[in-house]
Amino acid sequence: MSQPLPILAVQSEPIAIGEPLSVFATQASDAVAAHPGTRLLVYPELHLFGDGYPDQARTEALQESAQPLDGPLVQELAQLAGDLGVWLVPGSICERGPEGQLFNTALVFSPQGELEASYRKIFPWRPYEPYDPGDSFVTVDLEGYGRAGLSICYDAWFPEVTRQLAWLGADVILNVVKTTTEDREHELVLARANAIVNQVFIVSVNCAGPTGRGQSLIVDPEGAILESIDHDGTGMMAATLDLSRIDYVRTHGTAGLNRMWSQFRAHETPIELPMYSGRIDPATWTPASTARQD
Repeated sequence: MSQPLPILAVQSEPIAIGEPLSVFATQASDAVAAHPGTRLLVYPELHLFGDGYPDQARTEALQESAQPLDGPLVQELAQLAGDLGVWLVPGSICERGPEGQLFNTALVFSPQGELEASYRKIFPWRPYEPYDPGDSFVTVDLEGYGRAGLSICYDAWFPEVTRQLAWLGADVILNVVKTTTEDREHELVLARANAIVNQVFIVSVNCAGPTGRGQSLIVDPEGAILESIDHDGTGMMAATLDLSRIDYVRTHGTAGLNRMWSQFRAHETPIELPMYSGRIDPATWTPASTARQD
């Protein structure tokens, strides 16, 4: 049984490329000081890679600022997580890949100051973003607080991402966002829909204006909004996620009715999925989090 997870998600304007990490360190320290029970601290997509005011997101600026995962920026962020003693998701970074690729990569650091997970955005926002796509779904064990799945902004528009993360055992999906356009309204619908159809918590944290449209929110496994920021200014969402709620909802059903993860009976015929050249096999439908309880 996992402990309740105290999370703090910060809606904030991006920090400009080239600013010393001490700017972010002060910001993160102040946030934790204001909410001392925080165990997981989350910032928006590309929070440390702002390109002017308002943000221009120029390809050349992002290329020039990209950092390898074994570089000094990641090492300093790991040190900061250790100093704060929290799980830290500093948004995503521009990662320089081993063969010169440019990835948009979310990072998770442990309270012990270690890089525990990195996730390369699988669905860059085409044709507007210059990033190479990642090819792996990533979850991370938060050591007693459940399992988090990682997604970045436009990934939320592809239901396969959240479904796969839920199947891999994620209790909460951390969707870090940098939405500057009118479609943030649609993303609010998607956050609730992804939570409902997968019976997981969703944390969707967007950057603040003048760059971003804000409107961050935290959603429970039945789609109810637990916390939200209804404007584009800076703000923080503090919530304690009772991850045992997932087991309850999956056992008793959303609204006491719908149990999608218990859809199949043993030995039922697999359903062909021609779009994927694959199938849904009833024998492998159960998510990892449920399977661990059996």
